[in-house]
Amino acid sequence: MEAPAAPHNPAEPAQDGVSVQITVNSPEQMQELGRRLAKLLRAGDLVLLNGELGAGKTTLTRGLGEGLGVRGAVTSPTFVIARVHPSLGDGPPLVHVDAYRLGGGLDEMEDLDLDVSLSDSVIVVEWGEGKVEELTDDRLHVVIHRAVGDTVDEVRHVTLTGLGERWATADLSVLSA
Repeated sequence: MEAPAAPHNPAEPAQDGVSVQITVNSPEQMQELGRRLAKLLRAGDLVLLNGELGAGKTTLTRGLGEGLGVRGAVTSPTFVIARVHPSLGDGPPLVHVDAYRLGGGLDEMEDLDLDVSLSDSVIVVEWGEGKVEELTDDRLHVVIHRAVGDTVDEVRHVTLTGLGERWATADLSVLSA
C-alpha cells in the first residue's frame, strides 16, 4: 500500500479532522487495510464507508472483522440491512450495516437501534453518508475511489478522515505503513 494523494471529491467530509490517503492495489491489500484499521478501533466507534458499487467497502469490512476477531463470515448485508458479528474474544462486536436501500436519514434507520449498539460495538455503515452522522460527532469517514467504467483496474484510492474529539489525536498514518 502506498500513500500518495487521492483526487479530492467534494462529497467527502470536511477536512477539519485528521486525514490520510492510501492507495490500495488489490482486494487483498484492501482486506489488510481493514485488519490494520481494526487495531485503531474500539467500542463506540462509528465508521462510514462510501464509494461506488464494487469499490471494496465489504472487502474492507471483512478485514475489519478479521482484525476485531468477530464470529461469522463478513458479507454484504444489502438484503438484511444489518448484521451483528459477536466478538470471539474480549473485543467489541461488529455491527455491519448496508444503508444503500435506505433513502432517508437517521429516522429510517431508527429500527436498527444503532444508538443503543454504539457504545458497546464498532458500527460500520456502508453508504452511510447523510444517514447516520447524527449518531455521534466522533466518526471515521472512509471514502474509496476507483476507476469507473469497463475496467479491470484494481487500484483504489482510500481517504480516511477522523472527525471529532475521538479522532483528533489518532495517528491514521500507521495505516499506510
